[in-house]
Amino acid sequence: MGTRGQVNILVGTAGLPADIDGPDDATGLVLFAHGSGSSRHSPRNVAVARVLQQRGLATVLVDLLTPDEDALDAVTAELRFDIGLLADRLAGIVDWLGTEPSLGRLPVGLFGASTGAAAALVAAAARPDRVAAVVSRGGRPDLAGSALSAVRAPTLMLVGGLDEQVITLNEQAAGQLAAPHELRIVPGATHLFEEPGTLEQVAAAAGDWFCTHLPVPA
Repeated sequence: MGTRGQVNILVGTAGLPADIDGPDDATGLVLFAHGSGSSRHSPRNVAVARVLQQRGLATVLVDLLTPDEDALDAVTAELRFDIGLLADRLAGIVDWLGTEPSLGRLPVGLFGASTGAAAALVAAAARPDRVAAVVSRGGRPDLAGSALSAVRAPTLMLVGGLDEQVITLNEQAAGQLAAPHELRIVPGATHLFEEPGTLEQVAAAAGDWFCTHLPVPA
């Protein structure tokens, strides 16, 4: 896998720092969309990415806001909930990955956490020929709105058993998905999956989903 390490991905006029890693013979590529107020250094997403790499997948952890936007958002919290902006950035990153010689042949999955899950689903609806699978962790897929019915990628929604409000929101979103989908409850987990063993369950389920639903590379 030629393109790896820290890169700067240009989407429109925004330069977005990203960390790309994974085995040289990767069978697929998973792009992470972190939740509100987080970054590509999110310890939970980094931990999941490591497990996916062990499963033979390349991973892309990226900041969906520029450093200047991130500084603004830290004060106003207005951009972290701009699902349209975040989804456009994700779709632009998917396009960029498709032009990279070492990555372009790999099928793409999206892993979204919290509000990032909504952005992932909107991006999946916008790029149905490129995005082959979606996993949502403690996500807010309901915020994807009308895009839910346009998603074609098989979608796995993982929610903590103690995260009752988010379970309800995921159930409502699942009712609008036309794509194959599954809602799985992780017993004893709260929203951030900080309880012992719960994040490991998320990583294992995500690995199974992506390895099942990402097609063999062209």
